[in-house]
Amino acid sequence: MIKELKTLIAVAREGTFAAAGNKIGLTQAAVSAQMQRLEAELGVELFDRKGRSAQLNRMGQQVLLQGQELVRRFKDLGTPSVGLAANVLVTIGAIASVQRSFLPQALAEFHQRSPQCRTRVLPGLSMDLVNQVDSGEIDMAAIIRPPFSLHSDLRWTTLAREPYRLIVPADMPGEDWAELVSSQPFIRYDRSSFGGRQVDRFLRQTHFSLQEVCELDELDAIIKLVANGVGVALVPETGTHEEWPAEVRAIDLKQRTFHRDIGLVHRARRNLTEPVKLLAQLITEQAAKQH
Repeated sequence: MIKELKTLIAVAREGTFAAAGNKIGLTQAAVSAQMQRLEAELGVELFDRKGRSAQLNRMGQQVLLQGQELVRRFKDLGTPSVGLAANVLVTIGAIASVQRSFLPQALAEFHQRSPQCRTRVLPGLSMDLVNQVDSGEIDMAAIIRPPFSLHSDLRWTTLAREPYRLIVPADMPGEDWAELVSSQPFIRYDRSSFGGRQVDRFLRQTHFSLQEVCELDELDAIIKLVANGVGVALVPETGTHEEWPAEVRAIDLKQRTFHRDIGLVHRARRNLTEPVKLLAQLITEQAAKQH
């Protein structure tokens, strides 16, 4: 049944039998057969089927949650930690800026209060991490707020609101951010990320003609490029960037300032284990202290 449960998780994540099959190396017919076999073994229908489409019903969602836990436990079979106290694993996805700011303190307090637990922190882009929470692969994620509505079973808690600044080399003259953006080489925050999409939307609204020289996702790398005189960039002022490196200076966008929300996404609290609830609480408290 573990094989069928893994396929069910893939279907929930990818959205269709065909997409799930492509992801895990099965034909659509094989995925469909596995789902029918799982329904027969459980004695319940997991999908609302209409034509060629199939959506998880309420029972399917319940089985999905239970199946995710079974798959996680199955992965631990045969490891030295099985049967020992420190075998409760909490998994959290986090973007890089969160890992460098309030997450370590929250993890330290969590392990002091829950010595029976282990944690695993997974890096990634916000889009990938929210999908992993939705599919049950991880318990929660600290990410940039998505520009779309979350699945009805997911919950969002805002942890910080970070304003965007124009950063320029420290020796570059001028205070007019609009003039600098339009006249200097521009380093772009990757448009495939949620934060980069915000920058792209802002630039399209202002109708600037840009001299783009580079596009990347890592904020520290963008700051280093600006420090080395490659160009200027629009980046969020994170908790770790309240004091900018000496080689750059930040210019306030004043009334045109826009923000990115950093928050925690997880399933409804009724579906969370006590350790996951505790870590979510500690992350929220640490973020409040730093902002």
